[in-house]
Amino acid sequence: LSVASMGALAGCGSGSKGSGSSSDSKIATIKERGKLKCGVKKDVLGYGYLDTKTKKYEGLEIDLCYQIAAAVLGVSYEEAVEKELCEFTDVTPKTRGPLIDNDQLDIIAATYTINKDRKKSWDFSTPYRTDHVGILIKKNSGMSKMADLDGKIIGVSQGSTTKDLVLQMLEDQKIDATPEFKEFPDYPSIKSALDAGNVDAFAMDRSTLVAGRVDAFSVDSSILLGYQDDTTYLLPTQFAPQEYGVATKKGCDLSKTVDDTVKKLQKDGWIDEEISKWGLL
Repeated sequence: LSVASMGALAGCGSGSKGSGSSSDSKIATIKERGKLKCGVKKDVLGYGYLDTKTKKYEGLEIDLCYQIAAAVLGVSYEEAVEKELCEFTDVTPKTRGPLIDNDQLDIIAATYTINKDRKKSWDFSTPYRTDHVGILIKKNSGMSKMADLDGKIIGVSQGSTTKDLVLQMLEDQKIDATPEFKEFPDYPSIKSALDAGNVDAFAMDRSTLVAGRVDAFSVDSSILLGYQDDTTYLLPTQFAPQEYGVATKKGCDLSKTVDDTVKKLQKDGWIDEEISKWGLL
């Protein structure tokens, strides 16, 4: 009984064939449960954001989770949304991997950048979005270029690769600047630190920016845009392309279904429609 229980909990492994038994199929486990357990962001506008008024998650990655749930559970996307067939858990760079490993979550769709090291530990879908790292500063900071970051404090997310990417960019472009870095548990904390003058910049993905002391905020560009306001300025330089993929447990039979779904959504234009819908252009 103990061995059988362990197999049911695992739901994945090198022997997974999708045979319909929960002991060797994560898909079967999800079907028996009736919901897809998804790890998402709660503070990244346009991707995964928890609306405090409605208490509902919204964004491209939230919609993508419902598409995957529809594919796994054999229903339409509309039905998956209407019946709330996704169970969302907000994750951070530190928690997302372990929550997949211990089977608390089925998938992670949380601006999770695909790289060689991560692919050794988890399966990733075909990229559904490519972004770049960017740096947000205050308009009154007196900075206008990357070289101005010398001696400044850049706010970054704990457990992210942003610090290394910024340093690599400075080295590659031969920019004479040596900034300091300060880590925060989430993006809103970095934005608050930027507004308070506790950091000089905010670094993260450029297309979505989230709303300490930091001088700058560095993140992927699409994410940064969500945090941009009348008092901030996004430095024009973008670097380090970031490909986002949906992560699943290594060797899991769910991985192929997830990848097939992403590929289909790319081919039929749904992903492009979502990018436009959530203002991630």
